[in-house]
Amino acid sequence: MTLKEKIGQMLMVGFDGAVAPSYLLDWLGSGRIGGVYLFARNVESPAQVKQLVDSCHNAAKYPILVGIDQEGGTVARLRAGFSESPGAMALGASRDTQLAEDIAFMIGRELAALGINWNFAPVADVAHNSANPSVGTRSAGVDKDLVKDFVIAQIKGFERAGVASTAKHFPGLGNTEIDTHEALARVSGSLRYLYEEDLIPFRGAISANVPCIMTSHVMFEELDDRYPASLSPRVIDGLLRGRLGYDRAVCTDCMEMKAITDGWGAGESAVLAVLAGVDILLFSHSRAGQEAAYDTLLGAAESGRISTERIDKSIARIGAIKRRYQLDDRPPLEIVACEAHRSLARKAARAGTVLMRPPERWPITRQQSRVLCIEFATQLFSSEEDQDCGTALSRYLRKRLPHAESLIVRSKSELDSMLAQAESLDAAWEILIIATRNAHLMPWQAQAAQAAIDRHPGAVLLCLRDPYDAKVISDASVILCSNGDSAPSLEAAVDAICGDYTPGGMPTVNLELAE
Repeated sequence: MTLKEKIGQMLMVGFDGAVAPSYLLDWLGSGRIGGVYLFARNVESPAQVKQLVDSCHNAAKYPILVGIDQEGGTVARLRAGFSESPGAMALGASRDTQLAEDIAFMIGRELAALGINWNFAPVADVAHNSANPSVGTRSAGVDKDLVKDFVIAQIKGFERAGVASTAKHFPGLGNTEIDTHEALARVSGSLRYLYEEDLIPFRGAISANVPCIMTSHVMFEELDDRYPASLSPRVIDGLLRGRLGYDRAVCTDCMEMKAITDGWGAGESAVLAVLAGVDILLFSHSRAGQEAAYDTLLGAAESGRISTERIDKSIARIGAIKRRYQLDDRPPLEIVACEAHRSLARKAARAGTVLMRPPERWPITRQQSRVLCIEFATQLFSSEEDQDCGTALSRYLRKRLPHAESLIVRSKSELDSMLAQAESLDAAWEILIIATRNAHLMPWQAQAAQAAIDRHPGAVLLCLRDPYDAKVISDASVILCSNGDSAPSLEAAVDAICGDYTPGGMPTVNLELAE
């Protein structure tokens, strides 16, 4: 490879549309980039994604990596037409590491069928902070050893499928209340807590030979009070490679998050990340940012600011991943969303559903029951709502309980009309379900849910995202936590309410219920 090509191999880029743009194919053909990074904006159907990915592989001068965030649960770029699965917290609540490995294998098999050879999962963050806007149900829980065990299980599953996995976000994203998409997050205090808590799952991932570790854009002030982890030699070369002995690939989180762009810009941040020890830089959105990163990296390499030795180390690590995960023997496309996969996802979702406060009678509802569900539909997935047929939850609820009514609240401004509708329906229903989504982070949602329950103390509280909602809303007669609202978790919650099974999952975060 020429120097220009070596620099290109260190960049992975995102783009818009269901078809690869011509400039991207030109970049692949000239070796100017080492791979592509897919988002929901690139997805229409399994056949379309396979065609898109194949076009990228076929255009490339060198073997490429095709990456995607397919964690399962809250973060999944492939939904409608693919096998959705419960996320890490639901898997953790099952306490079944073999089930977690099987789910990862299922996800990996579908990715392999599409030609995607790199998954940015599993999340190795510990869910320390209930106010964290980024981690939540993406983590297996608050117990570092439980998180470690489930991270290892998922790495094994992806490896069985022949797809590279990624432990993220080093050295931990769970102990901040700042979303790094929006601003730079800082963590202060003793490093002892970091070593005794956050690093344990990453040590487990290293012991499981994870092919890549992704850095966070969090500044750990006791380690480095100048740079966030993605740009810090002390964090990457010092802690990760030196103290923890990790010698495989390191990639960044998206370098176009405001935590990075607001302070350093695309070009300089790319250089600093490479100098810190990063091998692969992710630029997910802007062509201008991608070009600035490439041009500045090349200039730094030509001037000697980045040494040839440093670049060659990264090329060797990148090459090792590409050789190991070539997908020479892809599964057929027909396995995507096959019944065996859907059945496994349903099993995992049920195993990860937690009944925090059991009802006095079971089942809660009968086929002829008149049910009103007030659903807070904030933060819906893009594929979850049909304007004509309501949300995925309301559709499945009506399928199981034909007499069910749903009131859907999408924003604070809709509260008054929702409450008026609920009052007008008071005499028409027997059971009230309040379905929340991260009400503990949205005071208006928690207050509205509490007001509805205060008027009807026999209500069922269904916590569809973080189970912490159960701590801020009191007096519900039944509390059910699905630990995520991907399609199988929604179905599992409704099936539990209908008495199809009794949830046996155990909480993986600290819940002292409000009384």
